Amino acid sequence: AILDTTTKRVTTVVPVLMALWVRYCFQAILTTAAVLPLKGWSVLATQNPRQHLVRGVLLLAVTALAFMSLQFMPVAEFTAIVMIAPLLVTLLASRMLGEHVSLLRVGLVCGGFVGTLMIVRPGTMGFGWALVIPLLLVIVNTAFQLLTSKMARTEDAITMQFYTTWIGAALSSVSLFWFWVPISDTLVLLELVLMGVSASVGHFFLIMAFARSPAGALMPYMYAQIGFAMLGG
Repeated sequence: AILDTTTKRVTTVVPVLMALWVRYCFQAILTTAAVLPLKGWSVLATQNPRQHLVRGVLLLAVTALAFMSLQFMPVAEFTAIVMIAPLLVTLLASRMLGEHVSLLRVGLVCGGFVGTLMIVRPGTMGFGWALVIPLLLVIVNTAFQLLTSKMARTEDAITMQFYTTWIGAALSSVSLFWFWVPISDTLVLLELVLMGVSASVGHFFLIMAFARSPAGALMPYMYAQIGFAMLGG
């Protein structure tokens, strides 16, 4: 929620693709500075390099779609639409990951989603074609969450964080030549740093959660984000 709120502020003065690069670059540097002294180059050890690549691309797509969506709608409305993802993850976890998803968990996710719609009432404002972006985000985010849950069973959380952030930083750097603008406002610089910090901490906690609990059990908790999104908005 902090990342989304800060992104909406920053992208009013900074190009979206530049903000995307700063978010990933800062997260990659912060992760490397924290990880290498502890684990050294053993952090690169993995049996699933292709899955790391796919996961990195998925998260980059999720972030890019989120940044674009926030340009057209309020934070709370955006979060309400994105909250379709926990429902899809819960329903697909039993089929794709072999997890046991009880009717109670399905009911909790559905109840959280209905409650979110009642509070925020998405659709009361006319967004038109802009709604396509967050709906596409929901599909990509669902794939990202499912892959994260699968990989967290066998991969180290720090290794996942390391690969994902550097893949995002490398790919987002491609467009930097065309979208770089100088920044002299100290507040904007601080907000860009806050984006990197919140993305790093939030992403690491997400991986740690999936390593400890099945996806179906975690999804109801995702709806807590809507409260913080409304405060941020």
